[in-house]
Amino acid sequence: MTHNYIPTVKDWLSLLLLILLWGTSFMFTAVSLHSFSPVGIVALRVLIAAIILTIFMCAKGFRLPGDPLAWTVFLLLGIMGNLLPFLLISTGQKDVSSGIAGLLMAFMPLATMILAHYFVLGESLNRFKILGFVLGITGVAIVLWPSLVGAHSNLLSGLLILLATFSYAINAILVRRLPSYNPVVTAAGVMIVSSIAIVPLWLWQDLPWQQSYSLKATLSVLWLGIGPTAFATITLFAVIATAGPTFLSNINYVIPVVAYFTGALILGEVIEWHSLAALLLIILGIALTRKRVAA
Repeated sequence: MTHNYIPTVKDWLSLLLLILLWGTSFMFTAVSLHSFSPVGIVALRVLIAAIILTIFMCAKGFRLPGDPLAWTVFLLLGIMGNLLPFLLISTGQKDVSSGIAGLLMAFMPLATMILAHYFVLGESLNRFKILGFVLGITGVAIVLWPSLVGAHSNLLSGLLILLATFSYAINAILVRRLPSYNPVVTAAGVMIVSSIAIVPLWLWQDLPWQQSYSLKATLSVLWLGIGPTAFATITLFAVIATAGPTFLSNINYVIPVVAYFTGALILGEVIEWHSLAALLLIILGIALTRKRVAA
C-alpha cells in the first residue's frame, strides 16, 4: 500500500460494516444481559470467535506457533484487549444504557493518545492533543455528572466502562511494543487463550446447563461472538491491509453515534441533551488531536 492509496468502494463498505458491527455491539450486549451474566457473555463471545477464527486461519494455510513467547503475547493481548474490557463493559451495562456505554467508549482513542506519549516513541503530546483530551474528558464528566449529583446508582458502572477504554488503550500500546506475528494467527491465538482462561470460570460460576435463557438473549450473545468479535476481526485486518490504519481511525467518530442512537431507536433508551452535548465534545476532541502542528 502506497501513501497515495485512494480507498476503494470496497474499503468504504468494509469500514461501514465495522461501524455497524461495533456500534451495535452495545445494544446486543444489553439484550444478552437479560439472560446471561457478564462472565457468560464474555465466555461465549470469545469461544465462538475462537472457533471461527481458528477455522479461518486454517483455511488460509496458517498454523498456530509453538513458541512460548508467542502464547505469552497472545495471553497479554487476550486479557487487555478482550477479557478485561468485555467484562468491564458487560458489567457496567447492567446499570448503564447501551447508548451511554458506547458514548463513554469514544474516550478510547484519547486514552491511547495519553499512554502513547509515555510509551511510544514519536507520539509526544502537543497543544492540539492536550486541548482535544480536555474536551474529551469534559464530555465524559458531563455524562457522569448526573450520577454524581443525583440519586443515581450507576456512577460505578459508568466508571467501569470508562476503565475499559484504558484497557483497550493499554492493549493498543502492547500491540506496538510486543513482538508481532501474522495478524490472522494472532487473532486466533488471542481468542483461544481467552477462551481457555474464562470458559472454565463461566462453567463453574454460572452452571449454564442449569439455567434457562430467552431466545432473544441467546441469539444476541451468539451474534456478539460471530459478528462484532470474529467477523469484525477478519474485516479489520482486511481494511488495514488495503487502506491502512489512518483510514480505519475514521470509525472513532461514528461508532459512538451509532451506539447512542441504536440504543434509542431500537431499545427505546432516552435521548438526553447533556449526553448529546457530551458526544459532540468527545468527537470534537478526537478530531482536534489529529490536527497537525506546524513545523
